[in-house]
Amino acid sequence: MSGQSAQVGNPLPADVIPTKGQIAVSADRKFPSLLFVPGWTMPAWIWENQISYFSKDYRVVAMDPRSQGDSSQVSDGLYPAARARDIKAVVTQLHLAPVVIVAWSMAVVETMAYIDQFGTGDFAGFVFVDNDAGGRAPGDADQDFGLLKGVLEDRQNPTSDFVRKLNFKKPQAEEYLQRVIQASLRVPTNTAVALLVGYFVSDYRSVLPKIDKPSIVCAAKTPYMSTIVEMQKQIHGSQLEVFDGAGHALFVDDADHFNTLLEEFLLDLRY
Repeated sequence: MSGQSAQVGNPLPADVIPTKGQIAVSADRKFPSLLFVPGWTMPAWIWENQISYFSKDYRVVAMDPRSQGDSSQVSDGLYPAARARDIKAVVTQLHLAPVVIVAWSMAVVETMAYIDQFGTGDFAGFVFVDNDAGGRAPGDADQDFGLLKGVLEDRQNPTSDFVRKLNFKKPQAEEYLQRVIQASLRVPTNTAVALLVGYFVSDYRSVLPKIDKPSIVCAAKTPYMSTIVEMQKQIHGSQLEVFDGAGHALFVDDADHFNTLLEEFLLDLRY
């Protein structure tokens, strides 16, 4: 992670309070602070375009959730409610409130778990990226079990497909794709499976009416985005932004679009 105003820690610089996992922290900047949280098995550095863009003006933190990236490998707490408590620890220890959390994929559900446990008082706003609040449809079981079976029996190929075919729709350099794949594979298989199980059994749709801060819901345009659109309708006053032609990691595939959207959102919060 780069940027002149960013500090990168592993170990953390002496003037930064230690927290779980590796983080990237910029110096104090404009209101509000920003917290970027990646999805399943992904590292904090996947937000590198956003870190370099926003750290010039804002205090920016990107965290590796437990057992991902350079965070410690653990065998417990691999479910949204526990990982939400990790996010709470980062917000508290780094004095980030009021913070805009930018949560991608599984981290959307983890943010809902945060709101369920702690409310919205720490937040200036929410940016939910390409996922809903959890809850499985009756027909999802076969797909869920198929994914679990694939990850257990042949970790390499499902991971490669996840990165190459789901995360990205636009051309990315092979070196970059390999870097993302290897970061995902650093998460032990039993941990990756446990994270999926914890995600599959979580349903935080009841939290949606409690969200009382400005919110953007971002969705990649796919035939499967209906649950994300439905979630956005249940968040009062929220904005839906659809990314046409981008993959699940839409903030990488269409970084300029995403950064402009987020920048305008932050400006609206300030004025």
